[in-house]
Amino acid sequence: MQILATSGGFQPDGRWGAKVGPLLDHAIALAEPTGRPRLCLLQTALGDDQSAYARGYAALNRDRPDVAVSHLALFPMPNVADPRAHLLAQDVIWVGGGSVANLLALWRVHGLDEILREAWEAGVVLGGVSAGSLCWHVGGTTDSFGPDLRPVTNGLGLLPHSNTPHYDSESARRPLYQRLVADGTLPAGWATDDGVGLHFRGTELVEAVSDRPDVHAWRVEPGPGATAVETRVSPRRLPE
Repeated sequence: MQILATSGGFQPDGRWGAKVGPLLDHAIALAEPTGRPRLCLLQTALGDDQSAYARGYAALNRDRPDVAVSHLALFPMPNVADPRAHLLAQDVIWVGGGSVANLLALWRVHGLDEILREAWEAGVVLGGVSAGSLCWHVGGTTDSFGPDLRPVTNGLGLLPHSNTPHYDSESARRPLYQRLVADGTLPAGWATDDGVGLHFRGTELVEAVSDRPDVHAWRVEPGPGATAVETRVSPRRLPE
């Protein structure tokens, strides 16, 4: 059972819009597929934005033509006849960023919360960026409700930790996350700078990895006197 929870994945590309980055390559490698890797994209957090799917298909078809890519959209109705069978047939399920609150609500309406747990237990690698990182945890910090960050506490809970992405690039994330862990709103957990991923096997962290230098993962735990204690973790740099 493996999860790669990240603040990265696809990377910007001035010519093509997006390219496959080392974190996404790593998720595919973790699956150890026996044949052609099968990867399903979920852009629920962006309301199944078709341009996001198009960028993902274009990047994977260009950079990883060995991968059989598909997607599961839920608007206006599921685009595959049997979402459970489709997801269980994958090697990797990759979830994009956006509104984690809307993502969780829609997944539960369609029963994807239970299907994704089943896929995880069956050995499908679950991964994603931002909302696609936070969703696997108990909760974290989100801008789903507006520009001011707020806690979300109803994640899928496959991982019994809290999580926050974009720890270095969004200045409000760090103080809010530390306060929420300190006061018990969120359990102890992990934060990632942009370009960093957390590889979990079962519910235990195996390692932190990154697609760039000078970035970190962070362990955040309750400390004495209603404070939070932050421990920096240096990630292993993935090859380009």
